[in-house]
Amino acid sequence: MSPPVAPAGWSRWLVPPAALSVHLSIGQAYAWSVFKPPLESALGLSGTQSALPFQLGIVMLGLSAAFGGTLVERNGPRWAMTVALVCFSSGFLISALGAATEQYWLIVLGYGFVGGIGLGIGYISPVSTLIKWFPDRPGMATGIAIMGFGGGALIASPWSTQMLESFGTDSSGIAQAFLVHGLVYAVFMSLGVLLVRVPRSEKPVEGAPSAFQGPQVSARDAVRTPQFWCLWVVLCMNVTAGIGILEKAAPMITDFFADTSTPVSVSAAAGFVALLSAANMAGRIGWSSASDLIGRKNIYRVYLGVGALMYALIAWFGDSSKPLFIVCALVILSFYGGGFATIPAYLKDLFGTYQVGAIHGRLLTAWSTAGVLGPLIVNWIADHQKEAGEHGSSLYGLSFLIMIGLLVIGFVANELVRPVHARHHIPAPREAADVQRQQPESA
Repeated sequence: MSPPVAPAGWSRWLVPPAALSVHLSIGQAYAWSVFKPPLESALGLSGTQSALPFQLGIVMLGLSAAFGGTLVERNGPRWAMTVALVCFSSGFLISALGAATEQYWLIVLGYGFVGGIGLGIGYISPVSTLIKWFPDRPGMATGIAIMGFGGGALIASPWSTQMLESFGTDSSGIAQAFLVHGLVYAVFMSLGVLLVRVPRSEKPVEGAPSAFQGPQVSARDAVRTPQFWCLWVVLCMNVTAGIGILEKAAPMITDFFADTSTPVSVSAAAGFVALLSAANMAGRIGWSSASDLIGRKNIYRVYLGVGALMYALIAWFGDSSKPLFIVCALVILSFYGGGFATIPAYLKDLFGTYQVGAIHGRLLTAWSTAGVLGPLIVNWIADHQKEAGEHGSSLYGLSFLIMIGLLVIGFVANELVRPVHARHHIPAPREAADVQRQQPESA
């Protein structure tokens, strides 16, 4: 299946909206916490159990991105976006059936397994194409698209809340909400499928550097380098720290201020989720664009070092000041989003654009690990603290200290990143032949 080639005069600025239509849809995953309380009430689940569809979805995101990365490179972005559309929408439809019949395993299968495959393939579908269209500003280009994934919950959170209020929070109402999600996202994602194109040559704009400039490393060789595994640790630690708050955002802020004179209502908690999504989205375009100016290693120093400081402030002073809690959480989520948006450009700097989509897919196994680790740490500790008679902010103190330690580990791993040794580079004649073969024939 040949990817669609841009006709002469095609504007490269049409490609980010195509990517956004997919990423805004699959970014709904970040609004999962809105469904947690209704599912727990309707089906009698614990906090750890209600997190399972989300956790499995993130696991499948990483695995499908890792194993499907080479196929995405080979078949192009339109094929990948089509696969993402089918899987993601089908996941919601299966989940709707599970909610309607009160079979929770169907929700886990649909949203977590099938939908998670759509998440992974959809997530990496535009990355390589965007970097080739924008070789002069890779951080900004990937930031625009991946911004949509962070901002998806900004739309989905209030939308889902409104649907649950209209349909009800019993199993039938949840089923109807899942059904509407599946159908609407299928239509919206189809816009990206129809609009996406690949550049006609390796220099898509006059005066820009070649998309294949500098050292090039294959995906197979990249995973054998210490640089890949240092970045794997960096991404895993940064994601674990952010996802620990994001997955439990609504119940967390409610718990933190439950014993104060200003408790948080359900609607206000949903608003907090939306705020986190806005910070996540803003960080993806803002911080990743900044990385084009100050460098990838420097920006990750900010993500990991300042992120640890923000967690420390929440752990020690968060329950005494609602503005402090909210601001620190927003900063952490902006770093979380920025880390995702910057990593493709970091990979491009180290390994070139030759197979950057496939390398990116393999690196996202770090996200799979973090998708289990972050919610598990926060939910498991909170559940056990609750059983021990603790309440309020005491449910989260230990897990926040663990997050600080993980961010420090990520900071050290980032400091260890060095340029890739020349022995891993593709020899110039082979590179030229492969690059030529990757270019679609001009129509």
